Amino acid sequence: MKQTVLLIDDDEAMRRSTEQALELAGFAVQSCASAEQALPLIGPGFTGAVISDIRMPGMDGMSLLERLVLADRDLPVILITGHAEVSLAVDAMRRGAYDFIEKPFPIPVLAAVLRRALDRRALVIENRRLRAAAGQRDDLEARLPGRSAAVIDLRRLIRTLGPSDADVLITGPTGAGKEVVAQAMHDVSSRAERPFIAINCAALPAQLIESELFGHEAGAFPGALRPRFGRFEHARGGTILLDEIGSMPLDLQARLLRVLQDRVITRLGSNDPIALDVRFLATSKADLVQAAAQGTFRADLLYRLGVATIRLAPLVDRREDIPLLFLQLVREAAARHGVEDRSPDPEYLAELAARDWPGNVRELRNAADRYVLGLDWMEGTGATTQRLADRVSGFERSVIAGAIAAHGGHLRKVYESLGISRKTLYEKMQKHGLDRRLIAEGDDTEI
Repeated sequence: MKQTVLLIDDDEAMRRSTEQALELAGFAVQSCASAEQALPLIGPGFTGAVISDIRMPGMDGMSLLERLVLADRDLPVILITGHAEVSLAVDAMRRGAYDFIEKPFPIPVLAAVLRRALDRRALVIENRRLRAAAGQRDDLEARLPGRSAAVIDLRRLIRTLGPSDADVLITGPTGAGKEVVAQAMHDVSSRAERPFIAINCAALPAQLIESELFGHEAGAFPGALRPRFGRFEHARGGTILLDEIGSMPLDLQARLLRVLQDRVITRLGSNDPIALDVRFLATSKADLVQAAAQGTFRADLLYRLGVATIRLAPLVDRREDIPLLFLQLVREAAARHGVEDRSPDPEYLAELAARDWPGNVRELRNAADRYVLGLDWMEGTGATTQRLADRVSGFERSVIAGAIAAHGGHLRKVYESLGISRKTLYEKMQKHGLDRRLIAEGDDTEI
């Protein structure tokens, strides 16, 4: 697959001239007028490079760089500006930019930088593919950390269903990470370089819902002065996420069913069908089977969406993942807030793992934010209601799991830090069903 160069510049004349020059130099170029327009096109599955102006209205180039580095630290981002300063260039490189170029620039110079960036990106993507094929930690494991059976099965399902074009329904409790899973499925698919359009079905305005999704022709209704692409049409070639589809009105469900079956839409005010090459993913925290039985959700739409279903487990059902997940969320929060990364001790991680986290990953992410900012992570959480024996056993298990995660799976450091013998540690790991390889990766020779 040919690598794409994504060019972002709000100056139309500059954008068009640069795009044409790069295409003449042999690059495949896609251009955007803003960072907000470009973000849906970029993810860990993006195989090319990004060129962005720094000074733009809305999200500027530096803010875009921060977002992209958080999503994929190996993505080459080349920043360009007409107001070059040494301090700005140093700051950009420190934040993770691949290169920094001052306007006006000779196209051969930009082309040379691009070729090096694309060669590097190709190596990164190939290394990830080889690591995945060898069963080693890959990008998907970094985005969905955990060694519980539930998370291992989840990553397996994403790798299996992601490359297909099957429509998938993703269910799970609030905050379990349904949209993260949907984005990951898009990123491992052949549509990764095309748009990923998320539509919040609960937030669509009732008066404009059809126009918003299907688009309209000029004169279709009062105020429609010119034709407009709908969200479905904007996603052509990519993936559409219907978030909380159970909130969609029944009459719109009927129209959606037709779109799912025929992959054709018709704009408001038109009779001309438009072919739609998209993949649909949908999420729901509600029980759609029950909703269909109660008549609040169309059963035929449920069956059509449920070609494949992924069910996410709540955190309480995979407590052993909480320490590892929290460590990653802390790293992300520290980068997001621009503060020094703090490393929780095993006892702290054990306390986290002992709680129920009704808000799941979203609540745990908030706790990580509070932790790096020096606030109380227990604020607003409720007490457990387990029996004392269960709480003692659960606490012992979570202390050991937290220590294994904190020490990267090095068991000698674990039993020394806990003040117990190697034999006692092994007996307790066996008692609680803990395998250090399922909690953290370490050196197998160091025990």
